[in-house]
Amino acid sequence: MANQETIVIAGKSDKPLIVNRFGYGTMRLTGEGIYGEPKNRPEALQILKRCISSGINFIDTADYYGEDVTNRLIAEALYPYPKDLVICSKVGGARRPDKSWIPYNSPEHLRSSIENNLRTLKLEQLSLVHFRAWPGGEVPFEESMNAMLVLQREGKILHIGVSNVSKDELQTAMTMGNIATVENMYAHGQRTTLKTPHGENRGGGEVLEICEQNEIPLIPYFSLMNSMSKKDSRIAAIAKKYNSTEAQIYLAWLLHRSRWILPIPGTSQIKHFEENIRSVEIKLTEDDMNFLEVQDRLLR
Repeated sequence: MANQETIVIAGKSDKPLIVNRFGYGTMRLTGEGIYGEPKNRPEALQILKRCISSGINFIDTADYYGEDVTNRLIAEALYPYPKDLVICSKVGGARRPDKSWIPYNSPEHLRSSIENNLRTLKLEQLSLVHFRAWPGGEVPFEESMNAMLVLQREGKILHIGVSNVSKDELQTAMTMGNIATVENMYAHGQRTTLKTPHGENRGGGEVLEICEQNEIPLIPYFSLMNSMSKKDSRIAAIAKKYNSTEAQIYLAWLLHRSRWILPIPGTSQIKHFEENIRSVEIKLTEDDMNFLEVQDRLLR
């Protein structure tokens, strides 16, 4: 990725992280239903190694992906890690054998997850950890955030981010400590909160302005999944203009939408990985961005 733009994480702290503004999300490296071992383990390891050789130095993971599958793959493929690599993990959730997703956000559970991440990734400190909020959970948001701050003071976490948060939760978190990043669902075709049978995914569009005002990177998840299914004719037109794929235009749109957005598209196929990273080469114009502005029907 030539001339890759960078983004600063925790820029107001005394230990900021500078990463290239295109990362990789590992969730898709797991088995079916985001559970168990990958179907093609050699290809999964190849993708992780290609991240480094392509210039990606921000990798997103979680100990409940798999379970713990992506962390083990990262350690196998990349340890000892390059000095500039930021491995961002996520805690607050867990999986049942039936592949369901459940909260795991009590202080005890968060500590257990952090220790598990450190052990599997072979690290003494996690550079960045997102606390994943669960709407309607039994543990109050503030109690979970306090537990994260305790772990940070103990040196197990360098920077804290939040994930799947509402506007109010983000503002609450910011009064409690320094919030380095926000990881919410955000895509060209779905920017606001979406309720699904698997739970409620808070929209990045509801917090983007706060992130921009406070120089907090917004890390979007489901950025391709929630767009590709919409079949937007304008995306197809711009893809034709640039002789690119529609997926590349969706990712290029994120890069141009705000300089505080850090995309982390995930895939389990090396050919799609190579396609995704070429999206940074697409330079959309102001007219392109205006043309791609979605209608209200796509925001629901």
